[in-house]
Amino acid sequence: MWCWCVITVHPILNELEKDINQKSVIRSSLALCASIFMATSVFGYLLFGDDTLSDVLSNFDADLGVPYSKVFADMVRVGYALHIMLVFPLINFSLRLILDSLLFPRAAKPLALDNRRFISLTLCVIGISWVAACYVPDIWDAFQITGSTVAALIAFIIPAILVLRYC
Repeated sequence: MWCWCVITVHPILNELEKDINQKSVIRSSLALCASIFMATSVFGYLLFGDDTLSDVLSNFDADLGVPYSKVFADMVRVGYALHIMLVFPLINFSLRLILDSLLFPRAAKPLALDNRRFISLTLCVIGISWVAACYVPDIWDAFQITGSTVAALIAFIIPAILVLRYC
């Protein structure tokens, strides 16, 4: 069970040389992510106060009332775009492995060696992501759908899958 989880859910841990490094990598990445999220929320609230929207980037559409506010807003947007460009491949990597194991459980070749399957899965994931990004009007809607889906998965579906798989 543990090996399967590491292969599909945490593929980066497979690249570590020793199992001892896993705890330090997980702790440092969680601390880094938590500090970035906290800094974003604190500075967003300090900058916009009670007018902070659920999507902080939407606040930058208005004039901030400071010199060079347009340049500052563009710098934030470029930083956010760089963040998305760096994070998306990591998420896409895991998602592509999971989809491949679900859609093609008895494939003759691994995904890394089958270019047609690799490219088609990648294009499907990117296409669905692009369409969703274009048609979801507010980031809060995506958060609500994700929260309700994950709650149902944790409460009902995952326990049932574990019972079916291991009993």
